[in-house]
Parts: sequence; C-alpha cells; structure tokens
Amino acid sequence: MMWAVLAFLSASLLGCYDFFKKVSLKDNSVVAVLFLNTLFSTILFAPFIILSYAGVITSGPLFVPVAGADVHLLLVIKAVIVLSSWLCGYLGIKHLPITVVSPIQSTRPVIVLLGALLIFGETLNACQWIGVVIAILSVYLLGRSSKREGIDFVNNRWVAFVALAALFGAVSALYDKFLMRSLEPILVQSWFNLYQCILMGCIVCALNLFSTAQRSRKFHWHWAIPMISVFLGLADFCYFSSLSQDGALIAVVSMIRRGSVVVSFAFGAFLLHEKNLKSKAVDLLLIIIGLFFLYLGSK
Repeated sequence: MMWAVLAFLSASLLGCYDFFKKVSLKDNSVVAVLFLNTLFSTILFAPFIILSYAGVITSGPLFVPVAGADVHLLLVIKAVIVLSSWLCGYLGIKHLPITVVSPIQSTRPVIVLLGALLIFGETLNACQWIGVVIAILSVYLLGRSSKREGIDFVNNRWVAFVALAALFGAVSALYDKFLMRSLEPILVQSWFNLYQCILMGCIVCALNLFSTAQRSRKFHWHWAIPMISVFLGLADFCYFSSLSQDGALIAVVSMIRRGSVVVSFAFGAFLLHEKNLKSKAVDLLLIIIGLFFLYLGSK
C-alpha cells in the first residue's frame, strides 16, 4: 500500500511542476528553459554521487552505489527517452493551455497499461479496470471540450507534440519498471539527470552554432525556472521509490501519477485564468473518479 501513497504524493508534486513549467515558458526560449531545468536537477542530485563516492554517505536511500559501464549505458538510454519526452512536452505546453495539456498527458497510462500487461504480465482487478476505462473516457471528452477553444486534436501540431511527449513518457515508465527491478532509485535519478544535462548542453551548443532562428529567440530569467527542477526532483524521487516497493504495479502507479492534472488544473483555473473551465471540470471529475477506483483496487 505504501507504493500507492508514494504514487499519489508524486502526482501532487508533479502538478506543481507542470504549473511552474507553464509559467517559465511564457514568452521564453524552450531550449534555454529545458537546459536550465536539467542543470538545476543535476545540481540537486550530483552531491549525493560525490558524497557517496567520498564515503561520507555509506548507506540509506541517498547512498549512490558504484555501477558498471553496462548500468551507465542503461541510464544514458533512460536520459535520451526522457529528454525526447521533455522536448516535445515543453513545446506543447508553451503553446497550449495547461488545462488542455495536462489531461492529454493522462493518456500516457493507457499505453503503460498495455505495456505492463504484455511485457511484465501484470494483472488488474475489477476496480482498477473501472478506473482505467473512466480515465480513457475522460480524455475523449476533453478532446470535444477543447474544440470550443479552437483546438483541433487531430490537426493541431502542438497537440501532436504533447501526444508524442506522452508516448515517450509511457516508454520511459515501462523502462523505469525494468530498471527498478535491480537498481536503487537514487542511483537512477542522480545519474540520468547528469546525463540529461550533458545531452541537453550538446543540443544547446549545436543549435546556437548552426541555427540562426535559435540565436534570435529571447531568454529571460524567471523565479519559476529553478522550481521546475525542485518539484520534479521530489516527484521523481517518490515515483522511483514507489516502483521499488514490493507489489508495485507500473500500470496503476502511472495512472495515479496522472492525477497531477487535478493540481495543474487548479493552477490553470485560479492563477492563469484559462477558459472553458466548466466543461473541462466535468472531464476532470471523471479523472478523479477513475483515480478513486484505482486507489480502491490498490488497497
């Protein structure tokens, strides 16, 4: 049961992360904000690597064990997958209302569910299946609601970017389940953040050298930028810890994590003053009901 509690905590923190991401990207360079996100995440977790290697931290959840080249290759692959998801997601959230983006991202657990059933042989009980079906229905209704804002789910390229982000995110979640079978959560989180920062640094250098359009894009500092890394780091730590618990089901954890839409929706409604909230609230209510059934099925 602790794995479900950690998943719900991760979802709450992830909703705050989505809000700070939306605020940071307003009239700002996507590439610059994403690079700073990876840099601050590395700054947060690199000390655990250093202190563990120096013998200051020798045990506990913050101890980073020594890993071989094969493990580091797996973590580089993890960094590539997550960075692909982030690039697509950042581009989408920059151009779409957060009350649209967050529910679209709720489709990710559906892909994870299929992967969990086919790859890991997970099985869901009746309550969990009810929760999944309700969540899928809510995404369909969201597509209808968003057309009132002139957002066509089929032909809008920013919706396509968010959908790609959800696809890469689902692949990442399934990959996380594989990694958590043998690796410590802090080992994965600290090293893959470092590799992400290195990869993103290379992308920034390449774009600034060869892309005139990128050099012309303006960047301005915003206090919300470091908060992206803080809340994402906390959310991921709870998430990896949840997956490492005995009996944790990636299909259920992934669906619970999409409950972040409740928090990000509230931010979008009360602080960003986004439109068409009444019909979106119905879709949100369905997501909450679906999460409730998932919670019941996980007890």
